[in-house]
Amino acid sequence: MVLSADVASPPWSWNLLADFQQMWAYPFMVNAFRAGAIVAVVAAAVGWFVVLRRQTFAAHTVSAVAFPGAAGAVLLGFGAVYGYFTLCVAAALVIAAARGDGEGAESALTGTVQAFLLACGFLFVALYKGLLEGPQTILFGTFLGITTTQVTVLLCAGAAVLAVLALIGRPLLFASVDPRVAAARGVPVRALSTAFLVLLGAATAEASQITGTLLVFALMVIPAATARTITARPGISLLLAVLFSFTATWAGLIAAYYAPYPLGFFVTSFAFSGYVLALGLRALHGALPGRGVAA
Repeated sequence: MVLSADVASPPWSWNLLADFQQMWAYPFMVNAFRAGAIVAVVAAAVGWFVVLRRQTFAAHTVSAVAFPGAAGAVLLGFGAVYGYFTLCVAAALVIAAARGDGEGAESALTGTVQAFLLACGFLFVALYKGLLEGPQTILFGTFLGITTTQVTVLLCAGAAVLAVLALIGRPLLFASVDPRVAAARGVPVRALSTAFLVLLGAATAEASQITGTLLVFALMVIPAATARTITARPGISLLLAVLFSFTATWAGLIAAYYAPYPLGFFVTSFAFSGYVLALGLRALHGALPGRGVAA
């Protein structure tokens, strides 16, 4: 079965059990759900710290350079996954190096590197003479063709990211909330910042393979922003971010299976809908007599 814009998508029968049995009868869909689960958890965990640390511009840059990384790898005859990880982590290290020169220098260098690498990405696409679906997949993501080997790579990389994040989580939280006090108490703020940016690069490279490079930023930020809209309690909001990311990813996979449109669009749309709903509920809660904004 081929799922594309030129072929009719399978019908939704409203028999949920039968629909899921049919969908999961295909190995590529099983792999897609496995990969989606891994990506959702890792992206949400890292994204929660991105929102807390107000580093969304850095996250946007790292996600943007995943595009030239993947395009360049494909042009050179390598798998896109190698380009994702190489350039995402490299961009994270460049941003980390710029942080020592002040916030203004970091923003200027980050924007400059982003613009140059995006231009390189479009050059690589122009030089690439393969099928049109190649660049489209890099930009917007797909669940087609995800192999068991790729799932294993995602699992290993995701486990490594989460293990390091768990190891540095408490001091990173302290350094994110009040970096000056943390530094005064001997917390290695600079080293933690560099380590976190490397984790951000690895998580972005992971998520790009599902959502595409243009929309990975949404999966990284929207679920975390939604969770922090609901509650400011670190533990609860982190768990909510993971739940929202997981739900948006799996719902997007189901929708993309039954509709001939890019997976990244559905994942982003579900995540954004959750954010809008959270904002609405928060506004409603604040408008009730004698009630304040949810903590």
